[in-house]
Amino acid sequence: MARENRRSPTPAESLLGNKVLRCPQFARYKFLRQKPLGAYIVDFYCSELQLVIEIDGDSHARQIGYDGERTRFLNSLGLEVVRYANQEVLRNLAGVFSDLSRRIETKPA
Repeated sequence: MARENRRSPTPAESLLGNKVLRCPQFARYKFLRQKPLGAYIVDFYCSELQLVIEIDGDSHARQIGYDGERTRFLNSLGLEVVRYANQEVLRNLAGVFSDLSRRIETKPA
């Protein structure tokens, strides 16, 4: 499943991965796409930052309980989970970049 997801990313995942996570500001961190963690597959994962980035499509509005359970599990592993909506990435990439930059800058080294 993770391999299939890596082969066919959503437009928002491609944009975030190619235009934000590969920029010089984030170059020193390795972000893995579609990384299995427990029973879940996360969109982006950085072990050094203990950070998970999720890009939520329209289906997530119908699975609030599942997303909450998933976030609780990931938090129990000591991971911070950041969620952005598809449309937020597609329409406000600069805002997503700024938010993510701020979050990474405030993480303990």
